[in-house]
Amino acid sequence: MTLDGKHALVTGGGTGIGLAIARALAGAGAEVTITGRRAEGLDAAAGPRLHPQVMDVTDETSVARGVAAAVAARGPVQICIPNAGVAEGRALHKTDTEFWRRIMTTNLDGAFWTIRDCLHGMRRAEWGRVVAISSIAGLRGLKGASAYTASKHGLIGLVRALSEDYLGSGLTFNAVCPGYVDTEIVSRNAAAISERAGVTPDEARAMMIAANRHDRLIAPDEVAQAVLWLCGPGSGSVNGQCIEIAGGQV
Repeated sequence: MTLDGKHALVTGGGTGIGLAIARALAGAGAEVTITGRRAEGLDAAAGPRLHPQVMDVTDETSVARGVAAAVAARGPVQICIPNAGVAEGRALHKTDTEFWRRIMTTNLDGAFWTIRDCLHGMRRAEWGRVVAISSIAGLRGLKGASAYTASKHGLIGLVRALSEDYLGSGLTFNAVCPGYVDTEIVSRNAAAISERAGVTPDEARAMMIAANRHDRLIAPDEVAQAVLWLCGPGSGSVNGQCIEIAGGQV
């Protein structure tokens, strides 16, 4: 499998799932722009074929400038991975508008702006791959996380609509929907769940592990390999799909 000559852009590409995806794409030969809000984290993640670009997905102007800079440096984006997101839970009666907007702006608006600005080059080339990182919460309700669940459902809706818009064009739009992945987000959520539920952090972590059907956390590279397949040769007929990565049926 080779992605030689392809330019990929991965939001939130400096850590966790995003970095695993970026490394997998670079390993297959793509030149990969990794974006994030802080230069120091991106610089630490940079390496062969991994190019840092400061970009805040919650700011439309920052996204436009970031994508434009990446295109100027490495040519049109042909593989777009909207990965940047925030995973926080809060009961609806405790959810204020500020919290709701922060979740939506990061998880849904940021993906919309990123995909929209990357589409220009894909449309001209009549080839492109968009793989959005959603969640099993995009397929079913996640207790205590209504804003997060809504944002991930919205992301899947966006992907499905775009797949219909560009049928037969050489562009495909898919989503991967992981369960709990072994990243810093799980550690942060364990602390939050511990505080809310009155359990120990280890007990909170065990609750998340048990939510995965195979009773273990998912490795970031498992998600990355699914994304790599969706971007590679032979994937052109996989379009508008949501690939569950949860250890079993959701």
